[in-house]
Amino acid sequence: MISEEIKIIALVGLGGALGSIARYLIHGYIGDHDFPWGTFVVNFLGSLLLSMIFFSSLGAELDPSVKAFLFVGIFGGFTTMSTFSLDTVGLIIAERFNAALFNIFLNGGLCVFGGLVGRWLALSLI
Repeated sequence: MISEEIKIIALVGLGGALGSIARYLIHGYIGDHDFPWGTFVVNFLGSLLLSMIFFSSLGAELDPSVKAFLFVGIFGGFTTMSTFSLDTVGLIIAERFNAALFNIFLNGGLCVFGGLVGRWLALSLI
C-alpha cells in the first residue's frame, strides 16, 4: 500500500515535470531575441493562471493532493523565478542596465498584476 505522503510526492514530481515541459515549449516558441521575453511570458502566465485557479471556487474545493500537483508541481515547474534572476544578472553583466530594470519591472510588477487579474477573474467569472 502506498502512503499518502508518497502519493503526494509523486504527484508533485509529475506536476513539476509537466510544468517544466510546458515552460520549455512556451519559452522555446517565444524565444528571447534581444530580451528574455520567453521568461517573462512564462512568469506572467504562471502568475495569472495560478492566481485564477487558487482564488476560484474550484481552487477552494480541490483535494489537497490535487492542490499539491497543481500549485507545487505544475506551477512550481512552470514559473521561472530563478531563470528571471539569472537573465537579470546577465543583463547587468552586459551593462544593459535599462534592460535589467525593465526585466525587473516586467517580472516583479506585471506578474504581480497578473496575479491580481487572475484573482479578479476567478472571483468574477468562475
